[in-house]
Amino acid sequence: MGQNPDDMFGDENYPAYTIGQAAEMLGTTQDFLRRLDEARLINPHRSTGGHRRYSRYQLRLAARARRWSTRAPPWRPPAGSSSSRTNSRKPSGRTRTSSMGRGTLTGEVVGGR
Repeated sequence: MGQNPDDMFGDENYPAYTIGQAAEMLGTTQDFLRRLDEARLINPHRSTGGHRRYSRYQLRLAARARRWSTRAPPWRPPAGSSSSRTNSRKPSGRTRTSSMGRGTLTGEVVGGR
């Protein structure tokens, strides 16, 4: 026979939450959770009807993935930062200016490293 509901909900691995409930609890979209499943970052349980069901453990993993996905990459300063400027690096190697045919090519990199 079935488990006692108190025992089931006390188990962090019990698939108690639907995708809608999980998305609402995490403050994200159902599509985000589907993409985590497609990327195999989280493997939700499936009901007999094929619907995704999430455990509390899986919700913690999804919350961590959401935090990481909303962070700015470490190589780019946050928007509005005073250090956000355009890339001022110049291509390495010699440049040449040639006029061949109809147009003029200026600044073409010849032997970069």
